[in-house]
Amino acid sequence: MKTTKPKETMFTIDAMIKGIAKATAKDKAKKNQLKETMKTIKYNNKEYKIPKPFDQCFFGAEPTKEMTIHNRFSDETFTQSAKLPAFAVAIYDTILGAEATEDYDTMQQGLDWFSRNFTKEYMTLLD
Repeated sequence: MKTTKPKETMFTIDAMIKGIAKATAKDKAKKNQLKETMKTIKYNNKEYKIPKPFDQCFFGAEPTKEMTIHNRFSDETFTQSAKLPAFAVAIYDTILGAEATEDYDTMQQGLDWFSRNFTKEYMTLLD
């Protein structure tokens, strides 16, 4: 009775590096494609990239129209408020809805976007 050893697959370092390079190139291409298809809105001479799933929000007829939003935990004098464009208000509302429905991944994604793009308003409304 003969016993045979299973064939061992040997990877050379060069082959491994080439595989990693291909994977990295594919990841970069995919990110670039997402950036190109990402919805953008120009507001106050700055371009805002709207990531999924927030690109599905309804931003109204005038996405750059400014609105005043009050901190939901402040007193009745509304001392804590922030002016935001309608598209940011839609994302703010989505964050609150995600929190209420316990969709914490969407909530965190929205908080991250908000803190990067509207830092002062994030501190007033969401922090």
